[in-house]
Amino acid sequence: MGEGLFQPMHILLIIAIALLLFGPSKFADLGKGLGEGIRNFKSAMKDGEEKPKETPKPPAA
Repeated sequence: MGEGLFQPMHILLIIAIALLLFGPSKFADLGKGLGEGIRNFKSAMKDGEEKPKETPKPPAA
């Protein structure tokens, strides 16, 4: 089919090896941590868009 490096069968094999090495509990914790990180990143990006930039005020003379 494809001659690329990451074919679907390769990805399944990598996931299977990771499950064997780390076990299901570590694999689940890794997925949970990754999901929380993405969620926090999205909320931080959303908060940054809502706040307008303040222009510095000139010093009073």
